[in-house]
Amino acid sequence: MRIARFTAGEDPQFGVITGELDDQGEMDPDATLVALAGDPLYVGIKLTDEEHRLADVRLLAPVLPRSKVVGIGRNYAAHAAELGHDLPAEPLMFLKPNTSVVGPGDPVFYPRQSQEVHYEGELAVVIGRICRDVPAEKVGDVVFGYTVANDVTARDLQRGDVQFTRAKGFDSFCPLGPWIETELDTGDLRVRTFLNGDPVQDGSTRDMIFDVPTLVAHISSVMTLLPGDVILTGTPEGVGPMGVGDEVDVVIERLGTLTNKVAARD
Repeated sequence: MRIARFTAGEDPQFGVITGELDDQGEMDPDATLVALAGDPLYVGIKLTDEEHRLADVRLLAPVLPRSKVVGIGRNYAAHAAELGHDLPAEPLMFLKPNTSVVGPGDPVFYPRQSQEVHYEGELAVVIGRICRDVPAEKVGDVVFGYTVANDVTARDLQRGDVQFTRAKGFDSFCPLGPWIETELDTGDLRVRTFLNGDPVQDGSTRDMIFDVPTLVAHISSVMTLLPGDVILTGTPEGVGPMGVGDEVDVVIERLGTLTNKVAARD
């Protein structure tokens, strides 16, 4: 089931999309969006009689984390190698503030403090219930679904600061979307990123050092996860700079395409 958060010109709503993705990860604009009554994370899936054409609404970030976005660094060996880093023995965690989240089509603002902002296409996990100390074999019970993410990073600040907070935490540095897929096998999904239409990343989730169950189990052993929390699972090799005016598409197989442009910050 694909669940979107959208606006038809008034207050944001949630809805279920009926339609199929094409080979490029795009949805038929004539697909139907059936509105839901309330936030499905809290009231469940309650369909209403309200329907829209997908082309007639604006999609928003499919989830606004009430608490946190947990990022995972160096979870693909080739990506760690391209940055000259050793492989972690355990998942390497960092936090992005929920104020960094934007939706599909929203601008990524280039901060004045950086001269080297990178794209990082990633699979994101959306948590569906309060949980702590979740065994790997029970992770499916606490995951609401999956979406596409761009873990935007000010690489020069990351190198200078050593820790990741400033480099990862600017407003607009966590695009999410276009929707949440509630039923998805994450064992072998192709993850691609395009910069102005040119392919720059092409990997698979099968190459993750720590898979989704391992990540959720590890993170929940450290901190309580809340409904709507998002986990970014790491990026394949091929990260690189993007500049003002560039357009970035992150495409994940059977999930969809997340598109954002880079804009100058006022």
